[in-house]
Amino acid sequence: AGQYQNGFITTRGGNLLCSKIIHLITNNQVKSQVSKVLHECERKMYKSVAFPAIGTGQAGQSSAKVADEMLDAVVEFARQKSVQHLQTIKIVIFQTNMLTDFYESMKKREDSDSSTVESWLSVLKYFFGGRKQSSEKKKFMILEKKVHLVTFQICGESQEKVDATESWIKDLILKEQFENTISDEAIESFDETHIAILEGLQRVKQVTIQILNELSPPQIKISGISRDVCSVSLEVKEMVQQIKSTEEEQSKAELLHNLVEWRYPGSNNSFVAFDKLTNMQLEHAKMAKKLHLNIRIKKKNYKVDLNTLKATDDQGRTINLQRVIKDEGKR
Repeated sequence: AGQYQNGFITTRGGNLLCSKIIHLITNNQVKSQVSKVLHECERKMYKSVAFPAIGTGQAGQSSAKVADEMLDAVVEFARQKSVQHLQTIKIVIFQTNMLTDFYESMKKREDSDSSTVESWLSVLKYFFGGRKQSSEKKKFMILEKKVHLVTFQICGESQEKVDATESWIKDLILKEQFENTISDEAIESFDETHIAILEGLQRVKQVTIQILNELSPPQIKISGISRDVCSVSLEVKEMVQQIKSTEEEQSKAELLHNLVEWRYPGSNNSFVAFDKLTNMQLEHAKMAKKLHLNIRIKKKNYKVDLNTLKATDDQGRTINLQRVIKDEGKR
């Protein structure tokens, strides 16, 4: 005999393939009941628990309402940092017409739930007994990322029904999938910083990112949930555009450096050429007839008078700059 406690009675598993059975005292408060059971499982250090669709039988509650309340309880429980023992939560659905309600309820949580919550949600579908099952395997991730599995276990009275259900589930998944490929020569210039940004996007979005540098031009392939693919694609395109803009600036700076060279004092009465980007900034400012330009020389801030070619630091010390026109061979 079991012992009554807090709205439920716990007994041994008997002939079932489980160690304990928790019998609920019906009160139509589905969320509260699920929450109590989850906390009891954690308190008893159980590793897994399976629920039926509570309240959809003789209690007559709608499956949509039950789905929302059960998943609300699971989400709230999974967000608690104190959870250490309970690792798997399953919802067993016997009636085929309830699947859509539970699927829609889970789908609503895509925007708000963390990966910690998602890893707890595993939905089982049972028809009329039987033990034959098939499962979806984990998705392949190109950039390093922890994969959380959602397992569908399908049991039916015939292989035909099992196959039909598996096809139906795959169709639902595929409807949410999208793929986009970005091709650009600038992708070859992606460095460790860009890769880290891509890894960060993959962690927070439901996407897989693949970099194909061996192709000409190089490609970045983004696949996953449609809206996340679109948002990540926009960010990748912005990264590509920034690289192209930087390379264009460097090319312009290189060309200008072949015509004009700005210099600052070095050691032993010698002069040192500015880096090419600073050289371009100084020349553009003078051509625009600006009076002053703020620059850095040897990690110090200087204000340049573009008429006198004198630069003054924050302490008031002044140095003379040179502007050399290369094609004329004179200053």
